[in-house]
Amino acid sequence: MSPPAIAAAHHISLSHLHRLFRDEGSTVSAFLRDQRLRRIRQDLSDPALRRTPVHTVAARWGLTDPSAFSRAFRIAYGISPSDHRQRALARGGTPAAARGGLVANAAGH
Repeated sequence: MSPPAIAAAHHISLSHLHRLFRDEGSTVSAFLRDQRLRRIRQDLSDPALRRTPVHTVAARWGLTDPSAFSRAFRIAYGISPSDHRQRALARGGTPAAARGGLVANAAGH
């Protein structure tokens, strides 16, 4: 997903889309980043994905720069992606099926 794709899907101009988010005190990019980080966090908690490298999980959701991803994850959640995975899986994790989510490639969606 990108701002132009979102605007087109909703039949609004790109400037109108940005204005809607600005009026809510956010940006389209921040919203997309937050949604991607949330999904990555969920996938890192999934025992079925325990053997999938962290950077591969992030890339599935469109975050392809490992350093930038790791920084963004740490800022958002106060913990590194690897540490989050380790702790979540030690607690038993949350399978994707239980979350109602998909494990499929979501980069760009």
